[in-house]
Amino acid sequence: MTTEATLPATSASPTARQVLTRTRGIALALVVLLAAAVVIALVRSQTKHGALDPRSADPAGSHAVAALLTGHGVDTRVVTTLDAARAATGPDTTLLVAAPDLLTPGQQRQLRTATADSGGRTVLVAAGSSSVGRLAPGVTADPVTSADSTLDPDCALPAARRAGSADTGGIRYTTTHLDADQCYPGNRLATLIRVPDATGGGDTVVLGAPDILVNDRLDEQGNASLALQLLGSRPHLVWYLPSLSDSAATEPGDQKSLVDLLPSGWLWGTLQLFVAAALAALWRARRLGPLVPEKLPVAIRASETAEGRARLYRKANARDRAAAALRSTTRTRIAPLVGVPASQAHTPEALLPALSARLHGDGQQALHTLLFGATPSDDAALITLADRLDALEREVRRP
Repeated sequence: MTTEATLPATSASPTARQVLTRTRGIALALVVLLAAAVVIALVRSQTKHGALDPRSADPAGSHAVAALLTGHGVDTRVVTTLDAARAATGPDTTLLVAAPDLLTPGQQRQLRTATADSGGRTVLVAAGSSSVGRLAPGVTADPVTSADSTLDPDCALPAARRAGSADTGGIRYTTTHLDADQCYPGNRLATLIRVPDATGGGDTVVLGAPDILVNDRLDEQGNASLALQLLGSRPHLVWYLPSLSDSAATEPGDQKSLVDLLPSGWLWGTLQLFVAAALAALWRARRLGPLVPEKLPVAIRASETAEGRARLYRKANARDRAAAALRSTTRTRIAPLVGVPASQAHTPEALLPALSARLHGDGQQALHTLLFGATPSDDAALITLADRLDALEREVRRP
């Protein structure tokens, strides 16, 4: 108990230096990850500003074709929302949809409703099977793309014949419209289709690849000529860059919950993970028989063991267990000294009379309170109890 009384000087609580030493590895890893994320973000922001963006001068941007159109009297306006794209349609406007596959089915239907009878031109760039059927009814995307990038017109469309060979190779299309122009075939399927509107005046152009619009490829083949003729047929060009953040035009049926966005089979995969975790827990917690005591690899002093147990008692505020341990040990030690068998050392009726006769003065009531009394109310009372028990044992051992 003398050791316990000095516990504040040997507290087991970690110091600030110890906490820093233990966590510096994790902190260093977090700093490295943060620095790497910042570097990657800076590099990507400096090398890529938006594919098919008429404001971007990057190789994948389309600033060059926008500048050429401006020189030919065509004004270009960029929109990023479906509402703005729908409001801009008209007979004197060409609407270019840069990434039709980013639109939800509901957005595709609304855009088609706005462009069907507008009298203007709609240009769909690299529309896949998920969008071309709604934005250009009667046109189907083939799952196999063109093996060649540069193709010949091989059609009667004046714009294609004047441009000559162009880099339109990409997605290939078929159509049920008999009056449609099917140009730049790759393996007998067109990579550019122009479908005139049934009401006349307007049309829809489906382009299988964006190569004729990007800065890096505009000066090759007849790309520039074809791009100017497809996009410059009307005085106004609306360049629609769909965005995943544009959710104002989505229909209730198009909205999906987090569970709907998870890939198929996730439930079975999660169940397998739980089963694997349960098996691992059973494997690590298995018991194949009774516990086998082992000798410690090093010798531990009794004082260290006592100090460690005292710390545990103090941390748990277990004065009852500490007092019981002190009293039990004292009774076990003094019972043989007063002629009481060890088996009856914890029986008040056997121990107290013999102890009282040995001491010649202390009453049995006081001894009962000391050896079998209540739990100390605080740490000071516990220390007093330890001192009194120690004094009692010394007195019993005195000749």
